[in-house]
Amino acid sequence: MRIPGSNPSLLYIGSDDEDDDNNTEVNENGAPTGRGHRHTNAGSRTSSVGSFTNPTWPQSYRQSMDYQIVSGSPTFQIFSPIPRISSSFLSSSFKKQDSAFFSSSENLRIPFLPGKGEDAEQGLGGAKPICKVDSDASITYLPSKFADAEREEEGSSFTQAMLNGLNVLAGVGVLSTPYALKEGGFLGIILLFALAAICCYTGILLRRCLDSQPGMQSYPDIGQAAFGTTGRFIISIILYIELYACCVEFIILEGDNLSALFPGARLDMGGLHLDSQHVFCIVSALVIMPTVWLRDLSVLSYVSAGGVVATLVVVFSVFWVGAFDGVGFHRGTGPLLNIAQLPVSIGLYGFCYSGHAVFPNVYTSMKRPQDFNLVLQVSFFIVSLIYGGMAVMGISMFGQDTLSSITLNLPKEFLASKIAVWTTVINPITKFALTMTPVALCLEELLPYEKAMKYSTFLRTGLVMSTAAVAVLVPYFGLVMAFIGAFLSMTVSLILPCLCYLSIVGDKTTIMQRIVCVFIIVVGVVCVIAGTYSSVAGIIQSVFDT
Repeated sequence: MRIPGSNPSLLYIGSDDEDDDNNTEVNENGAPTGRGHRHTNAGSRTSSVGSFTNPTWPQSYRQSMDYQIVSGSPTFQIFSPIPRISSSFLSSSFKKQDSAFFSSSENLRIPFLPGKGEDAEQGLGGAKPICKVDSDASITYLPSKFADAEREEEGSSFTQAMLNGLNVLAGVGVLSTPYALKEGGFLGIILLFALAAICCYTGILLRRCLDSQPGMQSYPDIGQAAFGTTGRFIISIILYIELYACCVEFIILEGDNLSALFPGARLDMGGLHLDSQHVFCIVSALVIMPTVWLRDLSVLSYVSAGGVVATLVVVFSVFWVGAFDGVGFHRGTGPLLNIAQLPVSIGLYGFCYSGHAVFPNVYTSMKRPQDFNLVLQVSFFIVSLIYGGMAVMGISMFGQDTLSSITLNLPKEFLASKIAVWTTVINPITKFALTMTPVALCLEELLPYEKAMKYSTFLRTGLVMSTAAVAVLVPYFGLVMAFIGAFLSMTVSLILPCLCYLSIVGDKTTIMQRIVCVFIIVVGVVCVIAGTYSSVAGIIQSVFDT
């Protein structure tokens, strides 16, 4: 097997507490035989579904999501600007020397993951083989005892992994937490911390799923191991819809904040009448569009890694306005509980913790994967303090007048307000391309090589303009975020991790683990139904009111 244009490097999956004398036997072709693996107390299990014999759509998911993290990510370090996996996916790099390789249908059958016959029987948390890409670009499976040594050389440290986790979790959701507290009542903050604990646990479940079999590296891989190819497709589609919806949210956020800065902007042309919010949605899409055409996203990846800094800047700016610019913290907190609007709050809180799509990348990038649980716990704890602090601070400053984005409440004459608003405007511009690129690549995978080369720019342009169109039609930041959080994020963060874990690990789970998973699934289903209904009803009502 060959991967064209690859440099000497390692592709590896982590293992916990692996003994040095545990070797994975390989056959004459270099594939693992399934013997020589350590067995844990949980026993061993070979997947009955999701054999990974042939590459299946999407192959680009894991590599494209690696751009969401930058610290010590092995894939980010060793792959070209756009990773090379399938004919259409690899064609997006437009390397002429690759065209001959990808024109061969035989070469396109490189297994993305080890086949069923190659799976090693191993228990939860067991060792996994790694494969080395040699200087001649051939793949050689190595004994798993080398994994730890290679991770020590190239993986991310605990601090880097924690920063990656914080960057994944700390996002535009911080702007809506005061609004969520206003809608659901002050006691709703308990839900914020409860969801943080549950989402942290389900993130650990994803790690256990990755450890259960060799070869799994991403959320779609987990779906395939749990429910076969159908599971892989369904989970992938949900993840891509969530990414696309987040891009729509970015455009709405841009329109809201820029129209607050320049309320007099409008467009009247013929029979077309657009207010400032709609105008800036379209302008923002046009400004962002060239970033989506980029093939090398490394620069944007590093800039976007400042998401934690941007979040802290906004939080500090809001605090400054309240403490030193005369707004104060005396508006109260409103009712303790508002049952009618509580589902909207749940959706908004769910959006805040929607990092599960990237957690496998954070895990597989670590030098010491056994520290992943602690990384998640610390990351969720810090982010929850940020979200909770902003929620209490915002509702105390503006009370029942709190808007869907706290930046819209800030008096524009203060310097701290301008810093908060412009930080909010600039940050989504750096994140949009990184969020949309996985969606574009998954669609390019479905095209033949020549068409992917020819129409890639048009496809990406269409995706950006479609997000602008949706943002213009549904310009309701808080309600759209509540819909994404309830319908998509809750599914990805609560329901699917538990379903996959129960399916993959099966009878190796304890009774208590099953009870906890079933409880989380029930909670997730209730939140999805209630949150989706409330947010959609709110959107429809807002449309008719305008």
